[in-house]
Amino acid sequence: MERFEKIYDTHAALVYNVALNYVQNNQEAEEITQDVFLKVFNKSKSFKKESSLKTWVYRITINTSIDYLRKRKRRPLHSGLGYDSQIDQNKSEWKHPGVLLEEKEAYRALFEALNQLPDAQKSSIILLKIEGLSQKETARVLGLKEKALESLFHRAKNNLRSLLEKEKKKTNV
Repeated sequence: MERFEKIYDTHAALVYNVALNYVQNNQEAEEITQDVFLKVFNKSKSFKKESSLKTWVYRITINTSIDYLRKRKRRPLHSGLGYDSQIDQNKSEWKHPGVLLEEKEAYRALFEALNQLPDAQKSSIILLKIEGLSQKETARVLGLKEKALESLFHRAKNNLRSLLEKEKKKTNV
């Protein structure tokens, strides 16, 4: 039990943040976090140590998040974005409310487009750019070779750019 508590303490924030990037709703991310640690606890004896514990926990989190979205048969909501309240928390300078509104709208558009990507492409962007994992670690988490990840990420960036441009054109009309 003590080992499980250490695993939880070490990885809880990681799990919650990854889940939040998928579902973009605080309560749902908390629910997924609970589900992930139930799976970790129940499957801990089957962990083969072929990868690091962190990689294994990431993989369980990604699969649980994707399964959660599929079960709900809907795409993520934008109203619970954890990013809404964090836009200016890391900066001490004051920002005009209009600037904050524009930033919030940009986050909304970005996550709306991100949610339209296939799961593998979405995962590559979340892990590489939002979570800041290395290319090597992301490839391990996704079960890919690094070259395959590069290709996947390149397609994801192009698709994301295209979706954002389409959205921009719609709003400018």
